[in-house]
Amino acid sequence: MKAAIFKAARDVEVGERPDPKIQDATDALVRVVRGCVCGSDLWYYRGINPHKVGSIGHEYIGVVEEVGPEVKDLAVGDFVIAPFTFNDGTCPACLAGFPSNCEHGGAFGNGETDGGQGEFVRAPFADATLVKVPGKDFTDEQLASFTALSDVMCTGYHAGVSAGVKEGDTVAVVGDGAVGLSAVLGARLLGAKRIIALSRHADRQAVAKEFGATDIVAERGEEAIAEVLRLTDGVGVDAALECVGTDQSIETAAGVTRAGGMIGAVGVPLYEEFTYQSIFWKNVGIKGGVAPARRYIPELLERVLAGDINPGLVFNFTTDLDHVAEAYAAMDERRAIKSLLRVGSL
Repeated sequence: MKAAIFKAARDVEVGERPDPKIQDATDALVRVVRGCVCGSDLWYYRGINPHKVGSIGHEYIGVVEEVGPEVKDLAVGDFVIAPFTFNDGTCPACLAGFPSNCEHGGAFGNGETDGGQGEFVRAPFADATLVKVPGKDFTDEQLASFTALSDVMCTGYHAGVSAGVKEGDTVAVVGDGAVGLSAVLGARLLGAKRIIALSRHADRQAVAKEFGATDIVAERGEEAIAEVLRLTDGVGVDAALECVGTDQSIETAAGVTRAGGMIGAVGVPLYEEFTYQSIFWKNVGIKGGVAPARRYIPELLERVLAGDINPGLVFNFTTDLDHVAEAYAAMDERRAIKSLLRVGSL
């Protein structure tokens, strides 16, 4: 099959991988309809984080082509959303609501496991992992939003859930990538009254406003902290959603959070200098991590199908699998917020 192959830093291109086959009784084979490039893929692309040579891409939606004999809840022809990790649904982590930490699970597109930037994927533990989408004849807009549910929308939402965002809260979102923009939308769904989006890019600011941002702060670092404090009469925000993972972003989140507030951190942490003392003296809490996407997809899918939310707006660059290298370059060069890949048809 045709698939994106990670070869080295700044070297992702289309190649051939073996056609996946049913290996375990709980497997399903999925024909990919849409995939995409994630911001975390850029850490590999830029050579910041290591990645094995081979498959890449952990977000996809598609059509079930074959199921193993123990798959009971899915059938050939079902349209499904895959969370970015697979899980068995029965281990202690899964039962506690954190399937992304499944003892027997793993990530798609890790160099060995089939990736969403390819024509087919073998999905382990299919009943526990894949989410069936009711209906048919989906629009391109819906397909984009379904793809966003595979990772970024759930990750942004997780930032808000982790920070305990509730009705009437004032929230700051640090980061204007696809996850940060999704965190704006997530904060709105959780009832935040005021949402301050930190963004200096006009196209991203526009999406943030569409998603529910009430204020935009274009400054960075200490200047951003000062501006958020000015907007909140010196108090700070109830919750800061950190969606980048750098020292500056986490320090900004700590600086804008009020005494006793919370930070929801979902940016892949690349901290080198951030210390606990900066939040200790303010009684600020911090919680977050790898989003349990499989837990959130069903409730967010209902909102998409009802037309309440359109998280697919984070995609502003679309191409096909043959041009996956351009999809990476567009995001790397900030010409795209997030790149969508048309892989197959419904």
